[in-house]
Amino acid sequence: MNTSVNDGAAIATGVLDPELRSAIGRIARVPQLLIACDYDGTLAPIVEDPSTAVPLPEAVAAIRALAALPQTNVAVVSGRALRDLATLSRLPSEVHLVGSHGSEFDIGFVERLSPELVAVRTQVRNALREIAAEHPGIRLERKPASVAVHTRGVDPQVAAAAIEAVRNGPASFDGVTVTQGKEVIELSVVATHKGTAVDQLRTQLSASAVLFIGDDVTDENAFGNLHGPDLGIKIGPGETKAGFRVAEPIEAARALGLLLETRRHWLFGERAVPIERHSMLANGRTVALLTPEAKVSWLCHPKPDSAAIFADLVGGSPAGHFSVAPERGGIPLGQRYRSGTMTVETRWSGLTVTDWLDKPARETTPADSPAVITGDSTLVRVLTGSGRVRLEFAPRPEFGQVAVQMQPLGDGLLVLGSNEPVALYSPGVEWQVNNDGGYETAKAVVDLSAAGGQVVLELRFGTHSLEHHRVPIHERQAAAEQPWKDWVASLRLPSTSRDLVARSALTLRGLCHEATGSILAAATTSLPEELGGVRNWDYRYCWLRDAALTARALVDLGSIEEAEAFLRWVDGCIERTGGHPERLHPLYTIDGYELGAEAVIDTLPGYAGSRPVRVGNLANHQLQLDVFGPIADLIAAVADARGSVRDDEWRVLENMVEAVRRRWHEPDHGIWEARLPPRHHVFSKVMCWMTVDRALHVMRQHGGEDRSEWKDLRDRIGANVLEHGWHSDVEAYSVAYGDEDMDASSLWIGLSGLLPGDDPRFLSTVLKIEADLRSGPVVYRYHWDDGLPGREGGFHICTAWLIEAYLRTGRRTDAEELFAQMVLTAGPTGLLPEQYDPLAERGLGNHPQAYSHLGLIRCALLLDNMLKQ
Repeated sequence: MNTSVNDGAAIATGVLDPELRSAIGRIARVPQLLIACDYDGTLAPIVEDPSTAVPLPEAVAAIRALAALPQTNVAVVSGRALRDLATLSRLPSEVHLVGSHGSEFDIGFVERLSPELVAVRTQVRNALREIAAEHPGIRLERKPASVAVHTRGVDPQVAAAAIEAVRNGPASFDGVTVTQGKEVIELSVVATHKGTAVDQLRTQLSASAVLFIGDDVTDENAFGNLHGPDLGIKIGPGETKAGFRVAEPIEAARALGLLLETRRHWLFGERAVPIERHSMLANGRTVALLTPEAKVSWLCHPKPDSAAIFADLVGGSPAGHFSVAPERGGIPLGQRYRSGTMTVETRWSGLTVTDWLDKPARETTPADSPAVITGDSTLVRVLTGSGRVRLEFAPRPEFGQVAVQMQPLGDGLLVLGSNEPVALYSPGVEWQVNNDGGYETAKAVVDLSAAGGQVVLELRFGTHSLEHHRVPIHERQAAAEQPWKDWVASLRLPSTSRDLVARSALTLRGLCHEATGSILAAATTSLPEELGGVRNWDYRYCWLRDAALTARALVDLGSIEEAEAFLRWVDGCIERTGGHPERLHPLYTIDGYELGAEAVIDTLPGYAGSRPVRVGNLANHQLQLDVFGPIADLIAAVADARGSVRDDEWRVLENMVEAVRRRWHEPDHGIWEARLPPRHHVFSKVMCWMTVDRALHVMRQHGGEDRSEWKDLRDRIGANVLEHGWHSDVEAYSVAYGDEDMDASSLWIGLSGLLPGDDPRFLSTVLKIEADLRSGPVVYRYHWDDGLPGREGGFHICTAWLIEAYLRTGRRTDAEELFAQMVLTAGPTGLLPEQYDPLAERGLGNHPQAYSHLGLIRCALLLDNMLKQ
């Protein structure tokens, strides 16, 4: 690229300056973007006859496409009269046209001039007409609020004399504003310029940032008003307040083309890997997601509900990733979990990438001393094979909100600039660190044959140590995998879909946070329930309901340690209510504390352009009276499995019943957390009944006699919901008292045991939900208006409920068929997100979802039990 330095900015010819490309990349990712351009000399080359100045085809194409993008506004701000500008440019109505240096925002502007200003304008016109008559070649351009005096093509001496006459004459009139441009001087009766015009557009359009491109002296007013994330591009030489410059209008058109490409990717997402095709890594401390091409696209540190260091999943490559691929490219042969582990292998011909999350790294110590555990989790990536491999390491802490630097040092890289120390141990890899849009990215190519067939990469969190680990990598892998294998071997797995159930169990255990006992609802935030929609929620927290159901599924498989740890965590949450268990929130952070405010990260485009990307969850403040039921049911299952009840579990159980006693009669927000006024939800009332029913079961089996007051409470709640939850017009239990709309959660009128499987009311409810909410392999939660725009997919947990309802009502063949269809929706490594779109045949929602996997486990166990009968 040839460049020359003039007044601090480089003039690019042919290829855009790398710094300008980076600046365009940054401004392309703002939430609301305003692009404003001059016309002559910017969109259209300067010509002798201004009436023939037509815009470059490349510029028009870019402007039209940019104006068609959402959250993007385009304006042309010209010195020309608005009518002439519209005639010459022929730009679509989506492009805002501003004429006369900001004096004209619409055709009717002239009608708004006061009589006093009209008089001044007339005086100016008459004086300029006289000057033009005395200076041959001078051309006057009359505008609604001004007159422009053009000297282009005029003898220099004549032009200079004319300008002098203008300055000494009409330019000095009271109320006249003078604007000097290239071979033009304009006299206006309105005090405005392009800078104020751009500011007015910025305000009207609520722009987050402005990109302004111009070539004239008059454009300096706009450049001078830019600030913050704004970007100014000057065309041609001369002093300028713009931060960047290019040589000619065609270069400006190329800049607009780059902006279009980058912003389109930001708005709509780069090629989005189907959600269900992602695999999860876990180590009991945090989780990560891996694409089928071995890109680490999601990892939060230090905990699953912390900020992400890799957020490619919801922000594309600029939001952070760690990629490994053959230099030659190509689609992998496959990806799989190593049996009974959370280790993932991705295979190409000549390359295998083995990924797992290890426990804290160990520093090298003398042979006679024990290894010292330091840091937090470690992401281990082992590359084996014989080919050349391309690596790209792009950490972006705090969801890309913190720019970091990378320092090659010894056997790896140090990540500098974030609160948490991070180091990438990568012996033998020569990294090239590049600045990409203000962020640093490390790239390398390694030859596995030259490296002896193996390269080890260790992303170490919580430490800057790049010391060699004295335990061989194969031994470390075996040590990381053995606990998972031992745990799976201890389970009572069904013969029905045995391998898939084992994978689901491992997934649920991977969502358990060992240090606290809490259990994630899902590993991610903001994966959409509708592509391109706004139904994007943060599920990286512990919902009392979801976690209890998850632990219950693992108890059913023969593992109770997760349930015991979770119930201790619940006991802590109850203690913090100060004796008011009825005030429990529906969800908490991993550590068992109340969530902060829900926030939006507006710099991230979202998965496949689905915005907003949210952190936090407003459901934290809702009243959900159903949460007590699954906890009581879990305690009953644990007590039956163990044969006894621990003191902390007794406390939790009694608190659950007390919470129900105090509030069961109130309306609430329900299981689905619709942001609507509270209602008397059938599911919530059934769960209140189940809370007391399971508590009575525990008392009978493990504590002695029933408590009469509990029995009275259970019967009173049961009678209430059976009477008021039934809707005679629809002949089913509906979503809430008095509402006709159906809801899949009403299946629990029978699944809970409140009604027997052969009760006509339960049979009718199953048929109604099947008719209204089932679509092929999925069951939707509901179709009632929840106050949010758009739609969603079918919920896997609702599908599981209908399978169970089929079994309870004697429809075994229908249950087996729907279960087989549900299994087919899983991704290639056996994982399930929250939802499934039966029309697009792809997963939706956060991933992997505990609900989906516990539903699959429950159905497989029930089907297996049916086979044994």
